[in-house]
Amino acid sequence: MNSTISVKHPSLYPCRALLIATFILGALLSGCASKSQMGDDRSAQLVAQLTSQANAWDSAIVRKDRPAIEANIADDFRNIDSSGGVATKREFVEQLVSSDLEIDPYSVEELDVRVYGDVALLSGRTDMTGRFKGKPFASHYRYTDVYANRGGEWKVVSVQTTQIPKE
Repeated sequence: MNSTISVKHPSLYPCRALLIATFILGALLSGCASKSQMGDDRSAQLVAQLTSQANAWDSAIVRKDRPAIEANIADDFRNIDSSGGVATKREFVEQLVSSDLEIDPYSVEELDVRVYGDVALLSGRTDMTGRFKGKPFASHYRYTDVYANRGGEWKVVSVQTTQIPKE
């Protein structure tokens, strides 16, 4: 004789509820981990994008490529140089493309990219050499470039440099 025995014991319901709650919590936590990983992936992609954009801008400065330099700068841009001088976008670009200035190719050391929503801080250290009005110069400085996301495009809104004294 085949018979099915069904036991409905009231003490099993809390265990089943706990098991279901644990399963749901686990699913939610793994979903959060996936979202966090996606956030990490997006952050890494944005850091890579901003790094590439900054490198392209540095190259444009050395080449004196006015359109490329201007395209990376917001209209309300402000530069604060190592001596405390302030320049607008127009003034800054004019200084960079002046025939008086020749900048040798340079690299950025200790690049650090930090993103805060629609603002990013790129900072680093540079040893720059070149000629100004035919006279050689060497400049060792730290800088911070502030980028802002404007309508889906990252633009430099501020640059500040600090001269590092020779030791």
